[in-house]
Amino acid sequence: MKIDIGPVTRLEGHLNINTTVENNIITDAKSMGEMFRGFEVFLLGRDPLDAQQITQRICGVCPYAHAIASSYAQEAAYRLRTPANGRILHNLIQGANHLYDYLLHFYQLSALDFIDVTAITGYAGKDPDLTHLKEWVNHALGSGESHPAAPFLPRLSGTYVTDADINITALKHYVESLEIQKKANRASAIFGGRFPHATGIFPGGCTRPPDIDAISSYQALIHEVKHFIHHKYLPDLLAVAGAFPEYWHIGQSKGGFMSYGLLPFGPEPDSPRLLSPGVLIDGKVETVKTGAITEDVKFAKYSSPSGLKVTQGRLTPAPHKEGAYSWVKAPRYGGHVLEVGPAARILVDYLQGGNETVKQLVDRFAGMADIGPEQLNSVLGRHLCRAVSAVVIADFLLDQTEQINPSAPFIPEIKIPEAGEGFGLTEASRGALLHYIRIRNYKIDHYECVVPTTWNCSPRDDTGRPGALESALIGTRVEDPAQQIEANRIVHSFDPCLACAVH
Repeated sequence: MKIDIGPVTRLEGHLNINTTVENNIITDAKSMGEMFRGFEVFLLGRDPLDAQQITQRICGVCPYAHAIASSYAQEAAYRLRTPANGRILHNLIQGANHLYDYLLHFYQLSALDFIDVTAITGYAGKDPDLTHLKEWVNHALGSGESHPAAPFLPRLSGTYVTDADINITALKHYVESLEIQKKANRASAIFGGRFPHATGIFPGGCTRPPDIDAISSYQALIHEVKHFIHHKYLPDLLAVAGAFPEYWHIGQSKGGFMSYGLLPFGPEPDSPRLLSPGVLIDGKVETVKTGAITEDVKFAKYSSPSGLKVTQGRLTPAPHKEGAYSWVKAPRYGGHVLEVGPAARILVDYLQGGNETVKQLVDRFAGMADIGPEQLNSVLGRHLCRAVSAVVIADFLLDQTEQINPSAPFIPEIKIPEAGEGFGLTEASRGALLHYIRIRNYKIDHYECVVPTTWNCSPRDDTGRPGALESALIGTRVEDPAQQIEANRIVHSFDPCLACAVH
């Protein structure tokens, strides 16, 4: 029985998942990106300094990651000498955006897969936000209306958290998290200029001087975000994990993992990063080689050649191509299917011993859940890895503010060469993000983006192997084949951004 469970909601963009279900087991899955955009086409011929602005429009949730990746690529192409302050400011902007995104993902995009919003009907407290929520839910339940624009109802049938205290607390924090996310975005905008789509990010730095008032304001906001992470986000996540321990073993992708590393300690291109880069295949971590990345299009709606390397990438839409079912390409690394994202970041770093705090947190929480690090490849594992990342990043950002020299340069003098090329590698909150730029006659001659959800939500490659999300769905048992709340929980654990994937 073939079933479409899309359009999948509570994610960015347009995604359909087609599953084949036999005896309540998903035996096949197709991840279907349903839109074409073409950023790599309309960047051609433009001034290279347009790139970090235009590519931010790929996504309104993680625009800073695109600006940073583009800036890194341009720094390499221009052979810029980046000032220490410039790199720190990039980190402060990008890191705060990560914190915002982790909270958004857990509370607004994923928590309602597990938390029972109808528990609010028994709430007897006087919190104005929850009182309003209770009135709204009572009306929705009593009126029989579908409320298609509502964030909570209707919902998929299935088992939800039964503990009333966990439900009420999580719903209270759902509301509170919106204010905390605003604070993280304000922190990013102090140096980026605004959110979304920062105006101040440039190769090698940003246009906002890092004066004492700006630094102090940034620190105050991040301290508030950090407090919420430790005292509300982590406890809520662990409470959900305690209620659904089976999800440590559901949603495993069937390939390797890759991280480009996140937040460099220094201005040099090869500076160590807070979270280390690497490719994890068959239990071994190796150095990332951009030349090993290719993109297959046999099942994608493009007629351009398949298997091209990043530097050769081409984009020829073919909406009626026979056998194609997605506008997302199929990136592969030396032929391997890879998962990118929070689990990849933490696993790659953990196995290299790159960050002692990461190792301590993973060991601690794995011990509490009675799992091994290999279970981070799961629905709950991806959620936990976001929380671990949030803890580590918040501390790093506060430390970075202490490294700023307000009297030192914060952006280099930029001179665009007649010709050049460069790769920009970073981690968006959803995973490994690559930008490549080639300049000829002072203009963009070629631009290529390989983004996280292109990896995770890829269709099959030329040999027929499913992408990370497709492989994570195959083999899953579903109680209700028509609704498949289990499949939705798996999809949401990847936090797909189809706007990015079909850029």
